[in-house]
Amino acid sequence: MDHDGDMTGARTSGTRQSQAYEGLRALLLSGSVPPGARLTEADLTRMFDVSRSTMRSALVRLTQEGYVTSEVNRGVRTRSFSVEEAADILEARETLESALAGKAAQRATAEEIEEMRRTLQAMEESKARGDQEAYSRGNRSFHQQVKLAAHQATLARAYDTLLYPLVMRQYRNLSAQHPRSGSLEEHQAILLAIVTRNPDAAVAAMRHHVGSARRALLLDKSPVPPVL
Repeated sequence: MDHDGDMTGARTSGTRQSQAYEGLRALLLSGSVPPGARLTEADLTRMFDVSRSTMRSALVRLTQEGYVTSEVNRGVRTRSFSVEEAADILEARETLESALAGKAAQRATAEEIEEMRRTLQAMEESKARGDQEAYSRGNRSFHQQVKLAAHQATLARAYDTLLYPLVMRQYRNLSAQHPRSGSLEEHQAILLAIVTRNPDAAVAAMRHHVGSARRALLLDKSPVPPVL
C-alpha cells in the first residue's frame, strides 16, 4: 500500500477544504452577501473551484459555527439575526474588544504601535479623498491590529467567534454618513491610550467607539428583509 500517496492525498483534500472554508467565510464576513440569501453548492463549487463534497464539508463547518443556516427544503442560507440576537452579539463585542484594547495598551510592541499609526494615517487620507471602501478596509485592519497587539490568545479566540460583521451588514443604516461622524477621532483616541500605556483609557475609548457604532445601527427598527 502506498501510505505516502494516501497521506499526500489526505493533506491535499484537507487543504482544499480549508481553502474553501476560509474563502467562503471571508466572503460572508465581507458583507457582500445579503442576509437570508440562498447559497447553492453548484454556484459555490464553481466560485471556489472545488468538488461538491469539499464544499459540502466547508458548509457543514460554517453551519456549525453559525455563519449560515441549513434547513430541509430551504437549503443553505446566509445567517439572519433577530434584534435580540444582534444586541447580544454586539454587547459581547463591546466587552471583548474593550478588554483587548486594554491589554494592547500594556503589551503592544513599538512595531505594532507604528503599524497602527500607519493605518490611521491611511484612514485619514482615504476619508479626505472620500474613498469609503479604503476607509472601511483600514478600519478593519486597525481593529485586527489592536487584537493582535493585545497578545491575549483566549480573548482573541472568543472575539473571533463573534458574528458581528454579519450583524452590522444586516442592520446597517444605508442612509447614514460613512464613515460615521467621529469615527476617525475615536480611533485616534484608542491609539493615544495605547501609545501612552493607559489600559483604563484604552478600555474606555474602545467601549465608546464600539458603542457608538452599535447605536448607529437600525436595531430599533425592522431589519433588512431576507432575500427569498
